[in-house]
Amino acid sequence: MKKITTVSYLAACIALGAGSVQAAGFDIGGTNVTFGGYVKLDAMVTETSDGEIGNFLGRDFYVPSLTPVNPGADSATRFDMHARQSRFFFSTATELEDGNKITGHLEFDFMTSFNNNDERTTNGYSPVLRHAFIKYKNWTLGQTWSNFMDLASLPDTLDFVGNPDAAIFIRQAQVRYTHGNFAFAVENPESTVSPVGGAGRFTTDDNATPDFTASYNLKTDWGVVKVAGLLRQIAIDDGTFDDEVTSYGLSVSTKIDFANKDDIRITLNTGKGLGRYVGLNTVNGAVLDADGNLEAIDVTAFSVAYRHLWNDQWRSTFLYSTLMADNDTALTGVGATKTTQSYSANLLYQATKKLMVGVEYKFANREVESGADGDMNRIQFSAKYDF
Repeated sequence: MKKITTVSYLAACIALGAGSVQAAGFDIGGTNVTFGGYVKLDAMVTETSDGEIGNFLGRDFYVPSLTPVNPGADSATRFDMHARQSRFFFSTATELEDGNKITGHLEFDFMTSFNNNDERTTNGYSPVLRHAFIKYKNWTLGQTWSNFMDLASLPDTLDFVGNPDAAIFIRQAQVRYTHGNFAFAVENPESTVSPVGGAGRFTTDDNATPDFTASYNLKTDWGVVKVAGLLRQIAIDDGTFDDEVTSYGLSVSTKIDFANKDDIRITLNTGKGLGRYVGLNTVNGAVLDADGNLEAIDVTAFSVAYRHLWNDQWRSTFLYSTLMADNDTALTGVGATKTTQSYSANLLYQATKKLMVGVEYKFANREVESGADGDMNRIQFSAKYDF
């Protein structure tokens, strides 16, 4: 039986954004098993101009919707330190009797764990599923990055996402078929809806159909380009409200490589009812009117990141990211988020192939429809060991 190498399977995993590029492997019978991941420490000082970030996720990484906008509130400065982004994965690759290959991948981290998060004593956090998928021929089945998302355009930052104002950042269950540069998928549906007046949020899972995505990936000598489309249904049926509305979106992104090994990464996402797909769900997909009918909310988001290599060990990324929502304030009220934007710059030192340390500064602003806004300033230090 032909041996399936660790290197060949890792290439497939990296193409799907499955995990760290560092891995070790061994064979069990006819199955090649690889494992890897990284340990990462993050320490940050966060200052907010209009109140304190109340949700712990916004203290651990930048979440655009959590920048406080509380006119008249005092500013706040907080220090946080955690190792929750650390992750590990296991992958398998088996050659079948007919000569075809089947692969599997499981990956976990602790970043969004809501269990055992007691910082008084042990700081224990439960593992959280990131990826769980199998790959056979042209098919990918399981949970992984959405086909609507482009990993290549994500910036090289210390922050968990980097450009969440503009990024499509979704992992979910799906069935994907890939043919050449084209990929088509049916993906798990979920929607968020604002009640009339905009106070609160309904999270609905009342869809009769999955989310449909299609993408075209072009790889060239100078970089990569991805064009992706989304078509889905936003539905609510909770005994009080019963309606649905069509949502659609377009994503265009690129990573352009320069001769000096610098690169620029650009993403543009726009659509009607993008909701949870962009901005870490800063804006809901739709809003209910007084008659209980859904109206999709238009969103446009953009980011550009320039990565510069100072030498073989030092590098920096300079980033701008923004999201703009077109709210009908007669329905959403004036407390709905109108825009978010962030700037960041970092300096990263690759001490060895597997050890990186760095520092990053981020400024963020959120404005609501009333015109009120709030700022966030954050300095973050990180150390990361790939294994």
